[in-house]
Amino acid sequence: MIWPFKPRFRKQIARIEITGAIAGSTRKRVLENLKEIEEKKFPALLLRIDSPGGTVGDSQEIYSALLRLREQVKIVASFGNISASGGVYIGVGAEHIVANPGTITGSIGVILRGNNLQKLLDKVGVSFKVIKSGPYKDILAFDRELTQPEQTILQELIDVSYQQFVETVATGRNLAVETVKGFADGRIFTGQQALELGVVDRLGTEEDARRWAAELAGLNPDKAECYTFEERKPFWTRFLPGNRTSDSPLTGLALTALSNSLAQLEFDLTTSGLPLWLYRP
Repeated sequence: MIWPFKPRFRKQIARIEITGAIAGSTRKRVLENLKEIEEKKFPALLLRIDSPGGTVGDSQEIYSALLRLREQVKIVASFGNISASGGVYIGVGAEHIVANPGTITGSIGVILRGNNLQKLLDKVGVSFKVIKSGPYKDILAFDRELTQPEQTILQELIDVSYQQFVETVATGRNLAVETVKGFADGRIFTGQQALELGVVDRLGTEEDARRWAAELAGLNPDKAECYTFEERKPFWTRFLPGNRTSDSPLTGLALTALSNSLAQLEFDLTTSGLPLWLYRP
């Protein structure tokens, strides 16, 4: 495909923002954006990450796409308020990482949560009859406890996913696997601590990251502008009251809180029973 404004794009820095929990919709949008960046021949990408992480497979696909793009485009990641777990995984797909001193990052590890409602169901007199092809087909069923063999199976799954995470961080940050395992126990740390551990390259703002990306691409950091690929809002936000711009800060805060709560609920419902690279206090 031939784009009519190639010269203009070649003098700009592409910017993608990853906010909130990483799931299928985020993956789809980011992969589309990365493909467009490649086609339009942007020389650099500023990847702004403000995310607690998310699903394993979606994080891996974005990371892999970033590695492919790095063959043609200079990529600098900027960690915002929080870039933890899957946010770190995606971040190490960039050539360089800049974090604020107080950025919450780390949480390198895997979590899988299931809900056991057996006692509640017993109280209300509800039970389920299950016909299954094998003993583990209904693993993590919400109406009973896990058996010991099931716990072993799930722990092995978590251990394999954890090893993948550790090896990717070690490769992306040029660290020894054992070094990464020394701090990859689920703990969170600040951007300052991340610098000392080798997880990020520099401390600074998003503007500092933009200037670095410009320099790497041979652009004038004082003149190179960002072309931001806008994040599409979830379809249900169009039904929220007060969609129009309001002068009331309370209305804006309330809508933001409601939107975030709905997004979290949607994420929890669609990822129940999945291994997650997610920081969840």
